[in-house]
Amino acid sequence: MKESFSKHGGKLDEAVLQFGGRKSEWMDLSTGINPRPYPFKKVGQMLWERLPDDNDFEDIYKAAHNFWNVPKSSVVLGASGVSSLIAIIPFLNPLSTVSIQQPTYSEYKLSFERVGYKVLKTGGEINVIVNPNNPDGKIQKVNEILENHKRLTIIDESFCDLYPENSLINLASQPGFIILKSFGKFWGLAGLRLGFAIGRPETVNPIKYALGPWQISGPALSIGCQALHDIKWAEKTRANLYESAIRLDKIMKRYKLIGGTNLYRLYFVTDAKELFRKLASNKVLIRNFDYNRNWVRIGLPKQEKDWEILEKALK
Repeated sequence: MKESFSKHGGKLDEAVLQFGGRKSEWMDLSTGINPRPYPFKKVGQMLWERLPDDNDFEDIYKAAHNFWNVPKSSVVLGASGVSSLIAIIPFLNPLSTVSIQQPTYSEYKLSFERVGYKVLKTGGEINVIVNPNNPDGKIQKVNEILENHKRLTIIDESFCDLYPENSLINLASQPGFIILKSFGKFWGLAGLRLGFAIGRPETVNPIKYALGPWQISGPALSIGCQALHDIKWAEKTRANLYESAIRLDKIMKRYKLIGGTNLYRLYFVTDAKELFRKLASNKVLIRNFDYNRNWVRIGLPKQEKDWEILEKALK
């Protein structure tokens, strides 16, 4: 089994090459993306033909302020996905040290190391925190974050729309804090490539200048604005995802639940590679980890037939 499967979720092309079948036959449960994405309305042809103007950006930023209860002293900056923000932020700060909680989303360590930062467990000039953490789902504590804050603290809340009561968005009003928000997880629109950096102007503006103008497409701005205004969909989706996560736990009851969120679960198994192969042979892709041979991360099936396929594959 290729090690790349344990580095990232979503390696469906590689799964097809190694285990066979057509891409359309596979069920990808490796990513933690909402299997029932936001049902946006069709965007007009004009949005594909013209550059987005200032009003388009102002509309989505206003919607973001309202949806996430962004402090008045903070600004919202859009980008083509949180991954683009993760890649660019290390270039905008003087080389020093960065503390990254482990285990967590692997792109942070890669992004800072490729620029030349020394990655530490604690004590760095820059701190990276994921709330809730991926993959264990840990909710971060404000007092610990404030105690460890030095020059810059990045808080990735890509999965926090599941639990808005646990958001640390209020820290965006303090100097040296950046809160990241994603449309690829809760909203299920990973292909939209839409993410946000939120913080004080002096903290966020260097990112804005580095990204340049028109950093988000017109269609993405329109769809994102639709979603952020749809409070009822968000509330209903949180309830539905909770029920689906409980259903997954029942199917996986022979394994120990050790963490995760309502978009994916983290289980302790005897041999993660063995379970990975077993499910892959049934065209079900899950996530194992190169740093822990006993962990698997499994997302939520989409339709009833998908639940039946997963249950059958586990037998």
